[in-house]
Amino acid sequence: MNSPKSNQLPLSHLLLALAIVAVWGTNFVVIKLSLDAFPPFLFAALRYTFAFLPLAFFIPRPKVSWANMCAYGVAIGVGQFGILFFAIDGRISPGLASLVVQTQVFFTIGFAMFFAKERLKLYQAVAVSVSMTGLAIIALHTDANTTFLGLALVVLAGLAWGMGNTVSRRAGSINMLAYVVWASVFSLPPLFLISWIFEGGWEQMSTSISSAPMSAWAGVFWQSWGNTVFGYAAWAWLLSKHPAAVVAPAPLLVPIFGMGASVYFLSEPLPLWKILAAGLVITGLIVNLFWPNLEKFFRK
Repeated sequence: MNSPKSNQLPLSHLLLALAIVAVWGTNFVVIKLSLDAFPPFLFAALRYTFAFLPLAFFIPRPKVSWANMCAYGVAIGVGQFGILFFAIDGRISPGLASLVVQTQVFFTIGFAMFFAKERLKLYQAVAVSVSMTGLAIIALHTDANTTFLGLALVVLAGLAWGMGNTVSRRAGSINMLAYVVWASVFSLPPLFLISWIFEGGWEQMSTSISSAPMSAWAGVFWQSWGNTVFGYAAWAWLLSKHPAAVVAPAPLLVPIFGMGASVYFLSEPLPLWKILAAGLVITGLIVNLFWPNLEKFFRK
């Protein structure tokens, strides 16, 4: 018999949640540094190669259709991270990328409206409007470090993330780590094919792999094992111990860690407009997440 889920996070669980979002947030700096050695789609392909191997030999395939896992693997592996890596490779700063990609929340809502016939509530419309205002501020301040193309690409990555969320919801209650590991194999053919066609063919791919320094390979394994194995496994464990509403606010800190790490490690500028844009995007996310609970509280 399953024990009831706790509505309070003990200190050890709170620290674990913070460790997860710290890994997810600082990952954007790791991406930027690793792209000095690997072209973006090859880097993404290597990430999912080691997300699949060797864990697939030890983790049973989840009881989900191959079609569902294929759709998830392509949406997340190619659509989210392939495009995200391509954008961070000189088209947008990693700190802003960590913020803009959170638009996935609103794309997820949109897909729920379309496929599940969920209705857009007033507070959700307000949340989207507030966050879109933040994105508009970013669009008005594009420069050599953050181009309009880079901004559009990261929004597209958020769209793909929203698609992946929609697909995974249709998979039902499953072992998320096993799902991510086995879906990773479907990311590999398109990612390697894109790299082969657009990033210099086999010769350039083999040169990048053979000449990459250990620091770049550390970035690959950070992607595969830090984000996938630790991040997803630990997050799934927290969700098994506590209601989703208790732990769901933690990812709101991802852009904070992402922008902070970019400022500290990469000396990314943090002008007032960027702080304002970040505040508006995060405010929109907070309104979307917490408004139903606040509404219930004020009605008591």
